Amino acid sequence: MIVLLFVMLFLLIGIGFSIWTAMGISGMAYILIQGDFSLRILVQTMVGGVDSDTLVAIPFFIFVGRLMSRSGITKRLANFADFFVGRFRGGLAYVSIVVSFIMAGVSGSAVADASSVSAVLHPLMKERDYDDEFAAAINSSSAVIGPIFPPSIPMIFISVISGLSLGKLFLGGVIPGIMMAIFLTVMVAVISRKKNYRTVKTRMSLRRLLSLLGESIFALIGPLIVIGGIVFGVVTLVEVAALAVFYFIAVSVFIYRSIKLRDLFSIFKETAVFSASIMIIFAVVGLYQYIVATEQLGDQLLSAIVKLNMSRNLFLLFSTVFFLLMGCILDAVPVMLIFFPVLLPVAVSLGVDPTHYGVIVVLNLMIGLLTPPIGGILFIQAKIAGLDFNSMVRAVWPYTLTLIAVLLLITYLPSLVMIVPNLVFGAN
Repeated sequence: MIVLLFVMLFLLIGIGFSIWTAMGISGMAYILIQGDFSLRILVQTMVGGVDSDTLVAIPFFIFVGRLMSRSGITKRLANFADFFVGRFRGGLAYVSIVVSFIMAGVSGSAVADASSVSAVLHPLMKERDYDDEFAAAINSSSAVIGPIFPPSIPMIFISVISGLSLGKLFLGGVIPGIMMAIFLTVMVAVISRKKNYRTVKTRMSLRRLLSLLGESIFALIGPLIVIGGIVFGVVTLVEVAALAVFYFIAVSVFIYRSIKLRDLFSIFKETAVFSASIMIIFAVVGLYQYIVATEQLGDQLLSAIVKLNMSRNLFLLFSTVFFLLMGCILDAVPVMLIFFPVLLPVAVSLGVDPTHYGVIVVLNLMIGLLTPPIGGILFIQAKIAGLDFNSMVRAVWPYTLTLIAVLLLITYLPSLVMIVPNLVFGAN
């Protein structure tokens, strides 16, 4: 029966149903076919799926990402980064990586970072004679840093459904996020030299640096507030998310004066619609989690893995391939919400640290944002750059392979993930 559930899910998605509709219909059909379930379970599990204080933080982080884009904060960060790295060959590609890294400390969303950074940098890249494919590819791949470096919306999802320490998950993404930035920088250097992009001379003076710093200092302080508040436990996740909203509203409206108070209404509206689309998935995933628990799918998987005599390293390889494939054909949110709670106990039984496993699953699924046929970021970038989807796929593959290299390193060298959480929280 559990196989029928997933067959129905994929079939409904294949014929055009939205993710949450397909999950709701297949889950309800499963309950009706079983016959010994009460439809009251449908309501109880859906309410239970969104009954978490931690989820309250998600709309706040989404709002901050949209506010930074609309208020010109992203452009100020780009100008500041351009002062340091813009003069190198392919300099604006380095700017994209730096800005995405900074914004990762606020928004925690790859899609939000991709749209805001690309909207600012892509026109500048065209002015400096970068081809559209190169510009769109690096803007897409650098945005994947956002959900890995803290704070991270996907890691909030992981924490809510599994009960894992959110602080450890956030800190587990620090070293992988830095590695992603470094590896992408090396790839940009190789491709920029191959394409022989011209260098741009920038005026390096203390006066200009102080001017740029004055323009961007409040934008740079924002990520420090968020990360510092979470790491040092001064405030809770929801409190620091709300604090970030008030901070960036104050900066945008009263300091930079780049938006007016009346403009906030449209940003609130966009945030509400996008947040609702996430919360409704959490609701139907609650139904799936109930079914999976009732069918004891986790125990069945564990028994199968024991029979196959699967080692820890082989299981990690299986997980990597599985989540990469799932990320190609499904949205990341339902994949992690359905399958992570099932596979986590198996991973722990084989000696994998749960925080380590959570981080590698998130990176797996975020790489899926760059892969066809779904490739959520690719569709956004193709629209911004005026490219067809196939051109985007061809342009982004070197960066996708680069990120997969980081994924393999952190998968088989767990200390890369665990060193920072262990320093702060202590080793288990």
